[in-house]
Formats: sequence, C-alpha cells, structure tokens
Amino acid sequence: MSIEQQIKELEEEIKKTPYNKATEHHIGRLKAKLARLREEAEKQKAKAARQVFSLKKEGDATAVLIGYPSVGKSTILNKLTGAKSEVADYDFTTLKPVPGILNYKGAAIQIIDVPGVIEGASKGRGRGKEVISAVRVANLIIIVADVFTLHTIDIVKRELYEGGIRLDQKPPDIVIRKKERGGVRISSTVNQKIDERTIVEILKEYKIHSADVIIREELSIERLIDALAGNRVYIPSLTVVNKIDLMDVEVDGAIKISAEKEINLDLLKEQIYKKLDFIRVYLKPPGGKADMNNPMILRRGARVEDICRKLHRDFLENFRYAKVWGSSVKFDGQRVGLDHVVEDGDILTIYA
Repeated sequence: MSIEQQIKELEEEIKKTPYNKATEHHIGRLKAKLARLREEAEKQKAKAARQVFSLKKEGDATAVLIGYPSVGKSTILNKLTGAKSEVADYDFTTLKPVPGILNYKGAAIQIIDVPGVIEGASKGRGRGKEVISAVRVANLIIIVADVFTLHTIDIVKRELYEGGIRLDQKPPDIVIRKKERGGVRISSTVNQKIDERTIVEILKEYKIHSADVIIREELSIERLIDALAGNRVYIPSLTVVNKIDLMDVEVDGAIKISAEKEINLDLLKEQIYKKLDFIRVYLKPPGGKADMNNPMILRRGARVEDICRKLHRDFLENFRYAKVWGSSVKFDGQRVGLDHVVEDGDILTIYA
C-alpha cells in the first residue's frame, strides 16, 4: 500500500472514530501515525521536485504578505515600501516573490509579496506548497483579505497550519530525554488534558520507548505531535482587511485598510513594527563613548552572537568577550559571552 493510500485510510478512520476517554489513546496514536506519514510523503516529494523560489532575507526583519489572489497584496507592498510589484485586475498577477523595504522608526523591515494561495495550497494546489515552504523563514506573516473575501482568512490560516506553520503560538513546553532502557517516565507541572497512556502510545509511533518526559503546559494531542515532529515553525501574524473604501465590515482582530486610498497605512506600519518586537542596542567602542544616536535594531531575544554576526563575521571569529551596561546584566560593565541575551536600551562593547 502506498503512503498516500495509508494517509487516506487513517484520515477516514479518525473521522469515523468517536472521541472519548476510552478512544483517546487510539486516536492519539492514529494522529501521530498520520503526521509521521505526511512527513514521509513530503520528503519523497521534495526529493522529486526542486523548489522554484525561495525568500532571501534582508533588513532587520522579514514580513510576508500572504492571501488569496487579487486581494491587494501588491498594492499594499507598493504603498508601504515604494516597490514596483505588478498590479492588475486578474488572479495570480504575482508569479514570484517581490520584496521591498519599509523604513520605520529606524528599522529596515523587508516586506515580501508572494504569489496568491488558495484552498488546497498545503497539498500543492496552485503552487501553494512552494509558497508555504518559502514563507516558513519569515519573522511575521501578514494574512491579507479584502472586504469581499473575508472567508479566505480562515482558509489561509488552515493551509498554513497544514504546512507546519503555527501562528501566534510558542513551541510546546515539553522536554523529552531519550534513554536506552527503563520505559517512559512522565512528570508534569500542570494538570493534563490527555492521559499518560495516550502520551506513551504517541511516543511509540515516533519510536520512543524509553524516555524521561517533562511537561510544563496543558498539552493536547496535536501539541505533543508538534513537539515530536520537530519541523514546525512558530511565527507571529497580523490579519489585514483591504479595500474598506468600498464597503465597511466588522472583523475581530483585523486591521482594516485601503491600500489604494492610503487609509490606515500608518496604523498598519505601527502594528507591523510592534508585532516584530524590536529592541535597540547601542554600541560603545573600547575606551570610547556609546553612539546613542544610531542604535542597532534587533528583535527581542537576540544574543551577543547575533550582534557580532550583524557587524561582521570577524567579530564572531575573533570574539573574546563583551561588556554590557543595562537591564540585561546584574551590574554595569558585566562581562558576558556570545550566548548572553540583550535587552532594549543595553550598551555593549565587544572585545575581539
């Protein structure tokens, strides 16, 4: 039986099996097997096909505009960045990624317009698999619909989910330490939705028969599978509804704009900047004064290693230590290494 046939049979069995406490472990095992088979199928297809395009990241962060064709993504890109993405009144005008740079509050934010996706994109329909694979490297995903296509918002989110992209989520807070023997030992700091038998069955599907498992969140079957699969990406998102000059609509949590009429574009810029969670770090040469007028723009969670890499690879290769003044250290002038996480407003001197 082919992998595709196995996948179809598992999907049917999951649909037919009623979910309750008695069947929970069985459904968990089926879902884990289904996820593993889908990964195998993707690997086989990846070997047979070459990627037609990829995203080349530039600037301080990269945001991608994704949505159905003809919702105005190209116009949004052009208005935000001054890029020259082709605009037309027919579907699939954009055939390859078109980048532009939004300069805002000292940050250079790369905005990329990618080809439109449609329902079935995660399974390859309309080059959707290539698009979803490419946007996995983004720092922010901006889902775009217009006032006439609001139903596509949930479709695009579902296709991204099926493509292994988890929007506005953190990675599962679970540690799995494999062992040679001794079986599975599970400890949890919170009450669990799923029982230990279900967890053990799912681990078996990933050929984990002995391990210490530490869970620090209320875990679901899907979140456990995500942790085991190891190929999920976790990306923040914004939802934008375009063309509000043509009709007013109510959409919870969405930014309503008209790119053509330049309505609420300043609000969109501000929300992009906030969602990317930038910090400013000021560099101070050894024995000199910090340049407080030209901060380095980084994203929260950046380390000294990221600063060295951004300056020049020589700083990384010849790094000795750094000194930091600011909220990320216990005292001003503290020596730190490459793995030290900096905070907004820190002053840094690198010794190489």
